[in-house]
Amino acid sequence: MARKERDYSWPPAPEALPLPVTDNHTHLESLGDVARGGVAAPNIDEVIALSKSVGVARMVQVGCDLDSARATISLIEAHAELAGAVAIHPNEAPLHARTADLGPDGLEPHYMARHEVSLDDAIAEIGRLARHLGIVAIGETGLDWFRTGPQGRVTQIESFRAHIALARELGLALQIHDRDAHADVIDVLRRDGAPERTVFHCFSGDAEMARVANEHGWFMSFAGPVTFGANEGLRDALRTADQGLILVETDAPYLTPHPFRGRPNAPYLTPHTVRKIAEVKDVSLEEACTFIETNTQRVYGTW
Repeated sequence: MARKERDYSWPPAPEALPLPVTDNHTHLESLGDVARGGVAAPNIDEVIALSKSVGVARMVQVGCDLDSARATISLIEAHAELAGAVAIHPNEAPLHARTADLGPDGLEPHYMARHEVSLDDAIAEIGRLARHLGIVAIGETGLDWFRTGPQGRVTQIESFRAHIALARELGLALQIHDRDAHADVIDVLRRDGAPERTVFHCFSGDAEMARVANEHGWFMSFAGPVTFGANEGLRDALRTADQGLILVETDAPYLTPHPFRGRPNAPYLTPHTVRKIAEVKDVSLEEACTFIETNTQRVYGTW
């Protein structure tokens, strides 16, 4: 039997939401990174226009290495629908510090030109970029124990703490990347003092972690994985999450929601996740849109 050829095309636009929402975490500069099979990526103007047409009125563009952080400034200057977040990603930090045990693929570290900059200097540049008009968050920062070893973990913690301090200094929200590191992320936040507006980007914890977030007033941003059939534990976390702490995101061009998992993602697909949030929380789609957007404005303001 012939193997079915994988579909790399961009999914069709979903039915529009009844009220506008914000995709609070997307990487528009990376749309071309997922182009495969001869299918070209749409340009950013097209993606923004399509997103607005289905009710995704605003987006937080996230640059989490020096190259994409610089690109984020240009993007938010060019597009009124975008605000920005900048940081050194936890998997980037050991590369700058030359303490990387493992690379992004779990093998040898992949050093690029930007990694010639020391970690201290890289974070200092993030601090300068974060003062730019339109930057609303420091992120994504945090801990990623999936792709690092003992030496890299020490550097990741140091970098995470520096980003927490920067968010507190500038009065900005903090977007957290947490992969296989729940307890350690929570420990650092408790010891250092989390910024008033702290967001777990692409929340991946269980119901107990959601209760901890509720207790501390930490926001939980849900992405495509909450729509995946096997992720009932993540949906339990969503059921547990306080309604006033729930946000939505795509993390595009990755983590495409069901029924298009494995194909490229973009902010215009946010409605699939919003609909799942409404279903799991047992509220109307209008109510889900309203509390998501209210929470988003509490975290990032308006633009």
